[in-house]
Amino acid sequence: MTKDYNEKTYDVCALGNAIVDVIASCSDQFLTDQYIAKAAMTLIERDRARDLTRLADNPDMVSGGSGANTITGIAACGGRTAFMGKVARDALGKVFRDDMVRANVAFRTSFYEGNDLETARCHIFVTPDGERSMSTYLGCSVEFQTNDVDKNLIQDSKITYLEGYLFDKDPAQNAFKNAAKIACESGGKVAMTLSDTFCVIRHRDAFLELLENIDILFANEAEICALAQKENVEDAISKIARDNLVLAVTCGPKGALIVSNGNIITVPTSPAQKVVDATGAGDQFAAGFLYGYTHGLSLEQSGDLGNKMAGHVISIIGPRLQIDPKQWLSKNAA
Repeated sequence: MTKDYNEKTYDVCALGNAIVDVIASCSDQFLTDQYIAKAAMTLIERDRARDLTRLADNPDMVSGGSGANTITGIAACGGRTAFMGKVARDALGKVFRDDMVRANVAFRTSFYEGNDLETARCHIFVTPDGERSMSTYLGCSVEFQTNDVDKNLIQDSKITYLEGYLFDKDPAQNAFKNAAKIACESGGKVAMTLSDTFCVIRHRDAFLELLENIDILFANEAEICALAQKENVEDAISKIARDNLVLAVTCGPKGALIVSNGNIITVPTSPAQKVVDATGAGDQFAAGFLYGYTHGLSLEQSGDLGNKMAGHVISIIGPRLQIDPKQWLSKNAA
């Protein structure tokens, strides 16, 4: 029997790339010596990933990936969360699973059983100016498919959150559509993040088709403009916005715009903080917003919580919070 929305066990479950972030500080010379493009993301193969793992100086290793960052942020606020993503039976796969358990995130996707791929990793090299240069090995994370979708988990979640980065291979696209269908049929809502302008350009038509079943859409200014094929944010919002769609557009230091049923709410940021590492800012904004949305906060309050969490994460190295976000929760939160 399908539970009513407010009776569901989980606030948010997510589908995304299960990636271990390997984060290390480095010099600009290191980037030059290793042919790493500064302030960019480059896809790499397994042997290159192994080399960079060896070369990283005293790295922090933490479960990552955009959707996983968001889910652990919600859990840090006290939300009940779950994650679906593919890891291998290797050391980094164990890192990912153990981190999720410690973060109180339900994670029960079956292991990838092939020998050709390893657990995905993103080497994040941070230079003294705070810029992050990423080399990403997607490994088995992109092998997520429909039979990895946990129907019972989605039926028992208020919101199913889809990570745009995962939307590449046909099996993953089918998994997205299947998950959205299950969520809608079970009285849940569907949220999605566009993730990156490259994802939007590559999958614009498919994203627009999927948008018909989306209740909450997260994007930054560049992503929403790319989706709408418009030059400015206002025109892009006018094209994408529709009734019963909540559109959350992050605008960097300007804050965020929350659009719902013809109303545009401007949510300013907190006082500016020094940017140490911008990794995970959008992920943590989505975390704060979704926690607020599922716990009785207004759209403006939810956006404000998202801004505070994003503002904190850009002031530290890495995509995860290093303080307790409950300090920012409204007294109106459930």
